[in-house]
Amino acid sequence: MAWLLAPIYDRMVAPAEEACFQTWRGELLAGLHGQVLEIGAGTGANVAHYPALVDRVVFTEPDPGMRRQLVTKLTAARDAATFGPAGSEVAADSADGLTFADASFDSVVATLVFCTVPDPDAALAEVRRVLKPGGRLVFLEHVAAEDRPDRLKWQRRIDPVWKLVVGGCRLTRRTADTIEQAGFTIETITRESARKATPLVRPTIRGTAISPGHP
Repeated sequence: MAWLLAPIYDRMVAPAEEACFQTWRGELLAGLHGQVLEIGAGTGANVAHYPALVDRVVFTEPDPGMRRQLVTKLTAARDAATFGPAGSEVAADSADGLTFADASFDSVVATLVFCTVPDPDAALAEVRRVLKPGGRLVFLEHVAAEDRPDRLKWQRRIDPVWKLVVGGCRLTRRTADTIEQAGFTIETITRESARKATPLVRPTIRGTAISPGHP
């Protein structure tokens, strides 16, 4: 269903983006600097939030439809001089198959990505590999409703169909645990309900995690 999702994705998420996600993205990216990799960049929702202290952003997005929209959004931001970093590029790498050298980035950004990647453990191993020792993973993810048993029950019921309709997205992942199990140390984390989002994806986490170095 990915071919169908890409053209309507921005309209689907617009209410939540306006209500909270855009503010959260801006706060998360404000302190970035140096060389940054964004995995699963989608249609480019983060493009407007990269600060000038970032030297270069490499955006990766394996889905062709999403990637076309990302390129369009990035080009428009460059033309309007609203994209802060001096350099950027777009690649088709998947999160679990990055083609970049070890220890080549100061930060990796992942927003609404780990719900969708087929193998979060493999993706996080790649993130850890390309990060410099002590580099940061910046994350924003919707997760399992662990504090709402009734909602979690519905997430589990609907998950098998949801992943088929929404590009492989999973409703019940415990991404904070997965990040820690990959060897990262969570530095900051905020758990909050995403306003105006579909109830099944309202539970979110956002924050930063520190890489200890290479496996």
